[in-house]
Amino acid sequence: MSLHTDEIVLRPRFKKELPQSNTDVIQLFADAKKQQSEYIISIIDDHIFLKLPKSKQHFWSPQLHLEVNEVNHETAMLHGLFGPNPTVWTMFMFFHFIVGGLFIGFGVWAYSNWTLDNEFAIQIGVMVLMVIIWIGMYFTGRIGRDSSKDQMHELHEFMEKIINA
Repeated sequence: MSLHTDEIVLRPRFKKELPQSNTDVIQLFADAKKQQSEYIISIIDDHIFLKLPKSKQHFWSPQLHLEVNEVNHETAMLHGLFGPNPTVWTMFMFFHFIVGGLFIGFGVWAYSNWTLDNEFAIQIGVMVLMVIIWIGMYFTGRIGRDSSKDQMHELHEFMEKIINA
């Protein structure tokens, strides 16, 4: 499997069938964790997290979450998900919910004022502002994602190196 630039989405996912058991794949990552210090490898049950060291990280630096599921005793299915640091992702989603909630709240207020024949221009103005803020947040996310593409490819190549060893 290759990861091309045109395949990158906000939180890219992939899956790959591997010709070894899930315990063998997890052991490959456990061995790599002991043998190298370029990347941070965390293993919890069937989940593996690959991160860059703090010295190479920036605000939008990605991490690669791998889940290794057993298909049968000889094959495993590897599910991968690239994403920002969970704290950054949580903050980003929190802002989206706040903007959405304000939009709905001001929409209800505008509708109430409209049905009562009261002025509702301010509420519509705030709703338009929320749409503009949401669009700005969308493009901020895309800029952040674009700034971390090289690191996504670096993590993916590291993962490929381990599973193909």
